[in-house]
Amino acid sequence: MNEMKEERQQLIIKWVNEEKRVSVAKMATKFSVTPETIRRDLNELEALEQVTRVHGGAVLFTKIEKEQAFLRKFDLNREEKEQIALEAITRIEDGDTIAIDVGTTTVHLASFIQAVKNITIVTNSIAAADRFNQAIEEKRITGKVIMLGGQTNPAQSSVSGAMTLEWLGHMHVDKAFISCGGMVADTIYDYDLDESLVSAKMMACSKKSYLLADSSKIGTPSFVSFCQASQIDEVICTRPCPKEWKEWYRKWTIVKSEQVEV
Repeated sequence: MNEMKEERQQLIIKWVNEEKRVSVAKMATKFSVTPETIRRDLNELEALEQVTRVHGGAVLFTKIEKEQAFLRKFDLNREEKEQIALEAITRIEDGDTIAIDVGTTTVHLASFIQAVKNITIVTNSIAAADRFNQAIEEKRITGKVIMLGGQTNPAQSSVSGAMTLEWLGHMHVDKAFISCGGMVADTIYDYDLDESLVSAKMMACSKKSYLLADSSKIGTPSFVSFCQASQIDEVICTRPCPKEWKEWYRKWTIVKSEQVEV
């Protein structure tokens, strides 16, 4: 029995190396076993750093990065994040209600937004709320900021939890601007389970969702998957879409990374 499992797992590793991504359903059919058996195989292979589990299957092993504290990661790839934010703010129109999650890319939206009237910003990012309030005080925009309630995470300058989700459950917004911890094929990841649930809820209550991702996020999974390519209307990034990521082709906007004056 163990020999059969070892042989199957070796074939799974070979298949993933050849195809780059393989689904649980296809593997179960190929090896004439249940999907639960394949999931157990994948869990064992991931523990051995042979594959990385993704929604519905597995991809080539990628070491999962741990999230840094907000202030430490704020300046990482800053020029890219600023260029992404400059592109993203062109999607915001007078009268919009927008949701902004926690992230060191989405927070830059407040630094550059101007000449937009009567907008409502809903966020669980303490840093973003502060910066958008500053934009209102400086009369770069008019509108209001709604800071969601919840349990604070000082390290990430955020709030999340059951109260945050409850508040969002009563809201309908025009556009959601979402950050991520990583992307692999059609799956989007984040580091924190509670914060990822808030991001997913923001997308669910919005008419359009925009994913803001600097180049370091491409091909890098983090702790928890929280959405699929089909749930995003547009991804704004400084790196071209990987050729094999066909789900993204029509949704991918590339921006150039250049020095930005604040």
